[in-house]
Amino acid sequence: MKRALYSISIFGAALLCLLSCGQKENEWIQLFNGKNLDGWTPKITGYPVGENYGNTFRVEDGLLTVSYDKYYRFDSRFGHLFYKDKFSEYLLRIEYRFVGDQVEGGPGWAIRNSGVMLHSQSPESMREQQDFPISLEAQFLGGLGNGARPTGNLCTPGTNVDIAGKLFERHCINADAPTFDGEEWVTIDILVRGNKEIAHIIEGDTIIKYTNPVIGGGSVDNYREDIKIDGKALSEGYIALQSESHPVQFRKVMLKDLSKK
Repeated sequence: MKRALYSISIFGAALLCLLSCGQKENEWIQLFNGKNLDGWTPKITGYPVGENYGNTFRVEDGLLTVSYDKYYRFDSRFGHLFYKDKFSEYLLRIEYRFVGDQVEGGPGWAIRNSGVMLHSQSPESMREQQDFPISLEAQFLGGLGNGARPTGNLCTPGTNVDIAGKLFERHCINADAPTFDGEEWVTIDILVRGNKEIAHIIEGDTIIKYTNPVIGGGSVDNYREDIKIDGKALSEGYIALQSESHPVQFRKVMLKDLSKK
């Protein structure tokens, strides 16, 4: 699978340059500083905003680590770690890897499964028992050693998008992407242009793109009715890293703000 970058309708040469041209370090915002979780807020299902149950989110050896060693069982404690600022147009780069074994009680679909939420509602606007924020998810999957399991997919908790000019209402769509087994580090770039077009990119290949994100659909529970306004365009929001029952580590979470370019 190889998709030429210039085939992207809106981004074209600009995307090619963003990914391959010389990058100035001062153009990147380091969302994760490699030392602590300053600037980040946890929200775990069943707990108030800011309570980091079981020290789920932590920094170990310079890596942002999602761990469950203090859990007895997972018990649907889906968690998200939110960055403090909202963004609209940006290039996000994340380096992640799956490690260890899934915690007892985690759902079967969540083995070697994590992701990053885009255009998300704020953690403060979530109810205590809400499972997922209304957002767009770039899903991270690790291979199971027995066939294809592509990463970089799109999932849509409480949202809908257009794909190839048609409304897409299923919760997840698989990307045309590689499978990464073991504890290999994976780099994903996500290019976001407000409510116009979003592209997931792995190793220079655009694996999925979609347009016109709006609030709508299901796959999210216990939300506030005044927040889930179906049909409302999503042009900005928060970025959040997931905890879904399998340990995962992040060594880079960095962003280039394109809103003024």
